[in-house]
Amino acid sequence: MVVCGDDALAHRVAVELRDVYRQRVVLLVPEEPGGPGSPAVRVVTAGAPTQDALLRAEAARATALALVYEDDETNLRAALAARRLSPGLRLVVRMYNRKLGQHLEELLDQAALVAVPGMDRAGLDASTTVLSDADTAAPALVATAVADTNKVVQADGLLLRAAERPVPRRGEVPDEGLCTLALLSSTAADPAGSEGSDGSGAQGPQLLPDDRTVREGAGRGTVVLEAVRHEGAALAPRRLAPRRLARRGVPLGQLLSSQLRWALAGILVAVLALTATTTWLTDAAPVSAAYLTLLDLFSINEPALDEPTARQVLQLLSGLAGLALLPLLVAGVLEALGTFRTAGALRRPPRGLSDHIVLLGLGKVGARVLSRLRELDIPVVCVEQDADARGIALARDLGVPVVLGDVTEDGVLESAKAHRADALLALTSSDTTNLEAALAARTLGNDLRVVLRLDDDDFATAVYRTLRSAHPTAVTRSRSVAHLAAPAFASAMMGRQILGAIFVERRILVFAVVPVAGHPHFEGRTVAEAFRPGAWRVIALDTARPDSRSLDLAHADHGDREPSLLWDLHPGHLLHAEDRVVVATTRQGLADLLTPAAGSDAGGPVVP
Repeated sequence: MVVCGDDALAHRVAVELRDVYRQRVVLLVPEEPGGPGSPAVRVVTAGAPTQDALLRAEAARATALALVYEDDETNLRAALAARRLSPGLRLVVRMYNRKLGQHLEELLDQAALVAVPGMDRAGLDASTTVLSDADTAAPALVATAVADTNKVVQADGLLLRAAERPVPRRGEVPDEGLCTLALLSSTAADPAGSEGSDGSGAQGPQLLPDDRTVREGAGRGTVVLEAVRHEGAALAPRRLAPRRLARRGVPLGQLLSSQLRWALAGILVAVLALTATTTWLTDAAPVSAAYLTLLDLFSINEPALDEPTARQVLQLLSGLAGLALLPLLVAGVLEALGTFRTAGALRRPPRGLSDHIVLLGLGKVGARVLSRLRELDIPVVCVEQDADARGIALARDLGVPVVLGDVTEDGVLESAKAHRADALLALTSSDTTNLEAALAARTLGNDLRVVLRLDDDDFATAVYRTLRSAHPTAVTRSRSVAHLAAPAFASAMMGRQILGAIFVERRILVFAVVPVAGHPHFEGRTVAEAFRPGAWRVIALDTARPDSRSLDLAHADHGDREPSLLWDLHPGHLLHAEDRVVVATTRQGLADLLTPAAGSDAGGPVVP
């Protein structure tokens, strides 16, 4: 594996490949790093990822290449050079510009098709993966704010977490979640000194236990798989901005207040009544009666001096209705103008808002997190100093309340109702600003969950320990975008069937997508028969038709369609050749699973 980059993300991806997937890694960086020092990581220095630099990094003989430079253009140029160097090389490219990334992926896949004619659809799709560190870090940041964990895996738009369950008390029924992934260590004092690892023996964690083992381990904590959900206040239905109402074909009458609409309806009823009365008393045709009534209503008809008394009375009544109509028309115009004028303005936080999440910073990371929070229908209030920040337009479009101001100034957090919030996410690009905001928020109370973005690892460690000592009962978490994004980049390098990995103490569970066709462990077997305790377990079935399946479930954007993964599988469900399953497996189990399937699914590496 070759990893090229100029910031912390490159080092994190190299460590992930080395420690989780046990791969040999070449790290191409501008200068020699202080770490990671390991024989499994060879460092090559180069100012830019030129073709000569890629050759020195042995990219021509590599299984996969990750280009994670901060500059999109640098990654684009290097990706084109790498595709010319090795047409069959699996490429993982970091790119924030989604549209440019989509075009780049199509271009590189086309280049692979030209170089390797006859490549199948699965192999072509696995040849290039374009990711954004902001997109990949957003789910973990959301999970930390909502569920206080970063042990998450994203599959088909669903955010899953590995939740630790303590030993249930007498009379309590444990929550089994979607499935039980592991039993935790039975002791906290491993005599072998390898607590929670593969060498801790029977007292260590037991991955993927069967039902009998779970029952026998009743005195041990468990790790279960469950979906991330928000348990706070429900999000009120959003009202669309007026400019979007017209765009979606909604009647513009909804721009007027209900009181004004009722008043106009009353005027209309009065006009209809006057028209009907005129038709009855004067023997005029209905059309003529309506015409005369409207002339009288707008005071542009001749006075009915020589007309019968009934006609004169009707003209006076029509004039009175016209006097009432004039202020209503003026009010309607002013109200519509005011609504359109405020359509582009930012919403203010409602007075009684509580149990929401305060999001500080609407840069590229904050904007992605905001989008994810709204997908989960979580109430959010944003705080941003720059009125032209990336996420301002998104917040306005989604109708999310925004407080414009410096979060370090007095009163800004109070304006965002942080004292009644459930969590605070400090995601600005400045470590010191995030820390200052977290300290200010901590003065509001220990019930507030605080998650701050700190990109400097040493600084983050010092901050976490200090805050834990100062506020032992409070929940404070520090997260690095590079640390959170690295697993997604590493799993993409392993092939698109790898959804991610989760640590269980010091052991690792990998989540992978495996086709059933031709697989001796799955085809023609039931879910229960395909389960091998301690090695792998089928946890989900892809119900989509083979010709409409998403080949990249980890980053699938299913839009308006329903997710295709079925998680509540019956043990007796029979697996057919056209099926595709999601499995939780150990590293050794993954190697055993992918070896026989290598011929049926391109991009299936063997993990030692």
